[in-house]
Amino acid sequence: MIDIGSFPCRTCEGLSRRTFLRAGFAAPFAMATLGKSSLGTVGAQKAKSILLVWLGGGPSHLDLFDPKPKAPAEYRGPFATIATRTPGVRFTELLPKLAARSHKYSLIRSNVNFNAGHREAGSIALTGASSATDIYPPNFGSIVARQRGHDALPRFISLANGPIGDGVGPIQGSGGGIWGRGHDPFLIGCTEKGQLEIPSLKLASGLTPARLEDRRYLLKELERLQRDADSGQYEVWDNLRRRALALLTSPQGVAALDLAREPAKTRDAYGQTSFGQSCLLGRRLIEAGVPYVQVNWSRYVEVYYSFSDYGWDTHADNFGLLAEWHGPLLDRVFSTLLDDLEARGLLETTLVICMGEFGRTPRINEIGSRDHWPLCYFSLWAGGGVQPGRTIGESDARGEKPVSDPITPAMVGTTILELAGIPSATRADLRVLAGGRVIHELF
Repeated sequence: MIDIGSFPCRTCEGLSRRTFLRAGFAAPFAMATLGKSSLGTVGAQKAKSILLVWLGGGPSHLDLFDPKPKAPAEYRGPFATIATRTPGVRFTELLPKLAARSHKYSLIRSNVNFNAGHREAGSIALTGASSATDIYPPNFGSIVARQRGHDALPRFISLANGPIGDGVGPIQGSGGGIWGRGHDPFLIGCTEKGQLEIPSLKLASGLTPARLEDRRYLLKELERLQRDADSGQYEVWDNLRRRALALLTSPQGVAALDLAREPAKTRDAYGQTSFGQSCLLGRRLIEAGVPYVQVNWSRYVEVYYSFSDYGWDTHADNFGLLAEWHGPLLDRVFSTLLDDLEARGLLETTLVICMGEFGRTPRINEIGSRDHWPLCYFSLWAGGGVQPGRTIGESDARGEKPVSDPITPAMVGTTILELAGIPSATRADLRVLAGGRVIHELF
């Protein structure tokens, strides 16, 4: 191990690196040391785009991808298990389509988090922070967007009708964090009918994507927003105006946002739910060249917000909700998304990750459900350089803790950025993901 400066940053080769301009090393030595990254040549971009499917609320690992049929009754739950395409790997009966497609993605069963609160754990999971704090590092998507420059389309889009969070407040780690609001994602909401809403334009009365053709009206309303904004918010509103106008008036934006251009068969395959149509919109945005898209299952983690497909916070009726709604919907939509990306030749250049902020308690609670559990949960990885069909990590006999090396949020973020062509030297420059290493078992 080589310590260079105070910014430890590990690759899967175990080498600690630092920006040599800061360290003051000679150029020849710097070039020799930084000549390779954990995934090949420094800056090599294996993933043109990142598509994160965010299951906010904490999906139960035992009742989906890591069942424990031999555990005591108070742990295992009511669902039977089924075989997958991967030898020796079983899912619960709620996921027959994804079980039949296990050769298209790799499964991690040993993710861990460091907090049991939704906002704190979500912020950690989306930024790679090592603990809960008042101000978080930037979201992985904000980092990718900053490195990819500018274009007619936003570089980081989050598909939700407003900031994601719980009923109390938003997840701080969902945007620019310490970099400021200018690095937040562009928000787009999508209904079960594929109708779009852009929260940054809500203050403009009557302004919707349906009025795209009336560009003079659009510009007039955005100019009014800018005039009405107080001086402290002027820069923010100006940025929103420019981003919204570029998106809504560019040929790429109009084409990407128009779900009516999709064949009815494709839209039906994704299903008439907010999550289903959002995944379809996410695929269209990736196809249009957006480098980072986060598709949110729901804006809020709680199950009692029905307008956006209910969250995964299944404290009171975990088994009923999973059997009747969450399990079948995830199985249908995510399998359709993988098939669609593959059929269009996008899977090879798109890194797809599906995960939440934590799992749920292996031991069933006193009301016959499951609570928050950050000590062990799952994630799915496909495309973008990932070797499919692998099962990485293992939990103990009751699904309480990993018996293999745990996969931390910093490792998740480091792997995403490496595949996006943002190597350790660049991360050191940006001062993000100190100490993270690539999940080398995926490759």
